[in-house]
Amino acid sequence: MITKRRLLSLLAATPAALALDRASAQTTRAVPRASAPPPLAWPTQPLKVLVGFPPGSTPDLAARAIADALAKGIGQPVVVENRPGASGNIAADLVAKSRDNHTIGVMINGNLTVAKLLNPALGFDPAKDFAPLSLIGTAPLLLTVNGSAPGRTPAELLLWARNLDDKANYGTPGNGTVGHLGMELIKSKTGIKAVHVPFSGNPQVINAMLAGQIHLALLPPGLALPHVKSGKLKAIGLTSPGRSSLVTDQPTLREAEVTGADLEIWTAAAAPATMPAPVVARLSAALVEAIRAPESRQRLLTVGWQAVGTAPEGLANRMRADTAQLSGIILMRGIKADS
Repeated sequence: MITKRRLLSLLAATPAALALDRASAQTTRAVPRASAPPPLAWPTQPLKVLVGFPPGSTPDLAARAIADALAKGIGQPVVVENRPGASGNIAADLVAKSRDNHTIGVMINGNLTVAKLLNPALGFDPAKDFAPLSLIGTAPLLLTVNGSAPGRTPAELLLWARNLDDKANYGTPGNGTVGHLGMELIKSKTGIKAVHVPFSGNPQVINAMLAGQIHLALLPPGLALPHVKSGKLKAIGLTSPGRSSLVTDQPTLREAEVTGADLEIWTAAAAPATMPAPVVARLSAALVEAIRAPESRQRLLTVGWQAVGTAPEGLANRMRADTAQLSGIILMRGIKADS
């Protein structure tokens, strides 16, 4: 409805003014409403998965166990590439600095938790430079002692180790490894005073135990159990909170009344922190589906991992919890990684 005042103004207007008024109205109507940005096109090329350990290592086997299912989930090939060195930190650094949105890493506890605390010179910070994707698998470690140790029960073997006082020693695959940090955690809870002896790997640790050169070690169950069953080593207990589906016949340290020493080794997938959030969300969902697929679960179990599969928040929570647990031991004992 046109008011009297508006009618009088229209009659008084010049043709040029009327034309300008009509043009302004058309321009106003022609301005489009803001629309949502188009969905991100991803992936546009194969996904590269960097592993910081050699072929045949447990993180490498975990990555390859889920690669086929992940490739189906994202519709692109998944290429596992080994970049071993510095306990996995060389590959982790490459992942942190990648900017192609098609590179992720399969890493272990240390790379995603206390790596910077163990070696301040590292070029990446686990807490800042990674976008957590999913926890892939977990596994306990088995506290073992030399087969010549007197005693049969976990309590008797722990008493023997305590009574050795500072004459006891233990072997690990190197400074700052989970085996090293875990043994120091166990020492703080049991009163054992064993001295650390680093080796180049767990096979070398086992050989030294079999030769009677060291007294204790935290070992992957798959490596230790054949020697436990033969009687050459003795097992005290697993570091997991409960019994493990990987080694159902072994008790836990909790059952030996060692509390506060729960610790698992784990492997997980992470992306650069710069990866766009929509890509992280899609990739995480595809990873969880791939990890939990029946074929993948069986493959992971075969190579020594209990399949998990978590949202990014689940892995982030695990990273924070392990960092809090292990940082105290690192600072208290003054532990540094091998250079």
